Amino acid sequence: MADLLITYAPFLIAALLLNISPGPDLAYVSAQTAIHGRKIGVFSSLGVCSGAFVHVVAAALGLSAILATSAVAFSIVKWVGVAYLVWLGIGALRGSFVKHRQDDSPSEPHIKKLSPARQMTAFQAWRQGAMIDVLNPKVAIFFMAFLPQFVDPAAGDAALQFLVLGTLVNVIGFCVETTVVFAIGFAAIRLRGSPMFGVWLQRLLGGVFIALGVRLALSER
Repeated sequence: MADLLITYAPFLIAALLLNISPGPDLAYVSAQTAIHGRKIGVFSSLGVCSGAFVHVVAAALGLSAILATSAVAFSIVKWVGVAYLVWLGIGALRGSFVKHRQDDSPSEPHIKKLSPARQMTAFQAWRQGAMIDVLNPKVAIFFMAFLPQFVDPAAGDAALQFLVLGTLVNVIGFCVETTVVFAIGFAAIRLRGSPMFGVWLQRLLGGVFIALGVRLALSER
């Protein structure tokens, strides 16, 4: 056991440092938690990790090499991902303005007929998080660059090692993100009673989605 810890200590430390550094996944999960609460934050994190695991499996099978070597494949996945993120951002912004008009104009019947942004379900949160990572080719390239450094040819099947190491990265990421979820969720409970707080959080989420889309659009292989 001690030998295993010594062998994998550099990997575990590197994985922890990568997961605690601010990034798009952490920003997304944090925004979802602030708006929808801890349950949705946890399922958003599960979705992100599920999407990342798809890339781990693809890397283990050698499929991710297509994204790394083919400019066309990389561009297709990237721009589909950009469109998805911008679509989510516009939807969040539109929902925030509808809610704002309802809060400010309770006496106007035509405003009252507008439906406010619906509470997100756990499945929707998981699906959204998974899609965000699946449609980000940079995640695939990250795993292809990071994991081979810790694969030992003498330890057996390289594909199996890829799966084990990639799973550990995701487990560590889920633990880090869940810690952030509970910290943010606790603070947000005290402020969520304010209607305007909810409106601006919804706009923040829309801005986060669009910013992630722009970031992905500007990314290169």
